[in-house]
Amino acid sequence: MLKRLRNLVSPPAVEQRAALLAGKNIAYTLKRSRRRRSIGLRIDDRGLTVSVPLRASEKWLHSVLQDKAHWVVEKLDGWQTRMPVEMRWADGETIHYLGEALTLRVVQNLFAAPAQRRSDELWVFVVNGSEAAHIEQTVSRWYRQEAEQLFVQRVAHFAALLDVVPREVKLSSAKTQWGCCTARGTVRLNRQLIKLPLRLIDYVAVHELAHLREMNHSAAFWRVVEAVCPDYIRLRRELKACGL
Repeated sequence: MLKRLRNLVSPPAVEQRAALLAGKNIAYTLKRSRRRRSIGLRIDDRGLTVSVPLRASEKWLHSVLQDKAHWVVEKLDGWQTRMPVEMRWADGETIHYLGEALTLRVVQNLFAAPAQRRSDELWVFVVNGSEAAHIEQTVSRWYRQEAEQLFVQRVAHFAALLDVVPREVKLSSAKTQWGCCTARGTVRLNRQLIKLPLRLIDYVAVHELAHLREMNHSAAFWRVVEAVCPDYIRLRRELKACGL
């Protein structure tokens, strides 16, 4: 009975709240957990999330939020700045491929055909109209085909230099990782990499392949990366600035 009463008065696990931080009214998601022992703040494309112990007091929560107020506002402003402009899948729009800008050309055609790159343009062929969803699907299919071919080539190139043998190369749709490597040797590279310059694709490929030698991020791991990618620190910083 006592346990049941405690459950009845337990605060909700997730709440939507708002607080005045550094002069701005900031909405945030409050998450409570029995496992937490401290208050943690995370900012991503969904905004501010505050994770707290189940019985955290309002006074403690308020104190942490005010201490981090300027940091929160600065980070949220940074996310707003980096948020991509909504893509219009129409003739004349710009898409990115290997760090270059391509102009999207939507062409009426008698039959459906794969997208084709022509110089600095990507031609998408449509039949009886140009629905945005169809154009987006066609471009995505072209991206995927290009990524599959290129990633396999770059992984093979660097695998030979590192003297490792990956089991297979797959595309990833992860929201927070550019790549990963499993203990069994499967290398996954994010399909969004195809939009970035080749030097960044190569860095991610080397990073993941290096895990076949060192399944960690120790000093030994970074020495493996540096052996074939001596400017990895600059590339790592450049990739981080791209966001995902």
